[in-house]
Amino acid sequence: MDEKIVKFIKKHHVLTLATVNSEGAPYVANCFYAYDAKRNKLIFTSDTSTRHGAEMATEPRVAISIVLETRVVGRVQGIQIEGIAERGDSEAHKSYIKRFPYAAAAPLELWMVSPTMMKLTDNTLGFGKKLIWRSEE
Repeated sequence: MDEKIVKFIKKHHVLTLATVNSEGAPYVANCFYAYDAKRNKLIFTSDTSTRHGAEMATEPRVAISIVLETRVVGRVQGIQIEGIAERGDSEAHKSYIKRFPYAAAAPLELWMVSPTMMKLTDNTLGFGKKLIWRSEE
């Protein structure tokens, strides 16, 4: 994977998560996240009583977007991710608390998304420049 993709994901802390219900209706939610670069997993918290939490529990295929907000065309950066969501484990908990220490006091229902495809658009490398990564699984 290109290091520019990892650097971009590590630099930010809010993702937009897209889920779908059993009828195919899409939904989006914003979540604070931590990134476990060693395992290539995006980690966030969401209770299963939320719409997106319930939808991930029944349909684990999700999409994620992370963007840099800017009005300067030459600075535009954003990543689109397809992946599979699963419940977080003890390593995910450690990663999340390391990124957000104040969350240690809260009960956390963690999720991890394992990317299957990532596409970073980075205009700092040239207008419309895209770096694409796909998992080998």
